[in-house]
Amino acid sequence: MAGEPQGDCLFCKIVAGTIPATIVRETDTTVAFRDINPQAPTHVLIIPKAHHENAAALAAADPALTADVLREAQAVADEEKLDSYRLVFNTGSGAGQTVWHVHGHVLGGRGLDWPPG
Repeated sequence: MAGEPQGDCLFCKIVAGTIPATIVRETDTTVAFRDINPQAPTHVLIIPKAHHENAAALAAADPALTADVLREAQAVADEEKLDSYRLVFNTGSGAGQTVWHVHGHVLGGRGLDWPPG
């Protein structure tokens, strides 16, 4: 069920504290932690504590929680002293989503050319 922890979800296990992560911020509704395979000098993942499969599902189910995730992205950028950054949500395997718990990537600390990829 949407919003409920999933026993087979890597990010739900990070939220529960059963899998370690380098946490940089935590609120009542979100967790931010360093990516284990960073693609930029700063690469932090922002996740809601509630399980939602992707950004579209989160936005449809809980707009306030969606806003919390976006606010935390800015807070991470501020703490990391990024004057610019990219926020990426991959949705679907064709876009590179490999963990089916919505997560935003905060990328910064280097030039981020366009188009990406």
